[in-house]
Amino acid sequence: MAETSYATVAQLKAQLTIATDDTSRDDDLARVLAATSRGIDDATGRRFWLDDAPVPRVVGLLGRTLADADGDRLLVRDIGSLDGLVVETGRAGSWSDVTAGVEPDPPDALDEGKPITSLLLVSSRWPAGGGQRARITARWGYPAVPGPIAEATLIQATRLYKRKDSPEGVMGSAEWGVVRISRRDPDVWALIEKYILDGFA
Repeated sequence: MAETSYATVAQLKAQLTIATDDTSRDDDLARVLAATSRGIDDATGRRFWLDDAPVPRVVGLLGRTLADADGDRLLVRDIGSLDGLVVETGRAGSWSDVTAGVEPDPPDALDEGKPITSLLLVSSRWPAGGGQRARITARWGYPAVPGPIAEATLIQATRLYKRKDSPEGVMGSAEWGVVRISRRDPDVWALIEKYILDGFA
């Protein structure tokens, strides 16, 4: 699946009070939305679009597992759907399917519109050492774009689009005079902050 923008051109037009039948700037608006969406990905360390089909990823196990009374949790990138989930352990050319013994965690995450962030190997341990890996085939990403992420995208895209009128980082106004544009929009940051993975702040 191609990378997805977190708001639509129509929504950005409404934000900028551009007439819906004015298509002269649609390409520029789409480009700004795409750049803003990828910027939010970079700022949060995750992505909020979902793969159309399951995609395999091989991950190392060292430093990714947490043991508790129920078994071992393997920390993974966001999984937004359980359709086609396959979990295997081993190494290239020799994989063993362990899907039947795996439970998604948090168990109610998808029901709440949130992603799976770990896989619990029930009453067992993920293999350690010897170059062991996990191959996880899943639909990666968020189940759907969260409302705050969509709103942050519109705010930041509006700001970015208007940069063409402020090449030196200032914006002119007959009423307000010259106003310098801040480096980080506090409203955007407040909207995306809770989605930031540790280490990406």
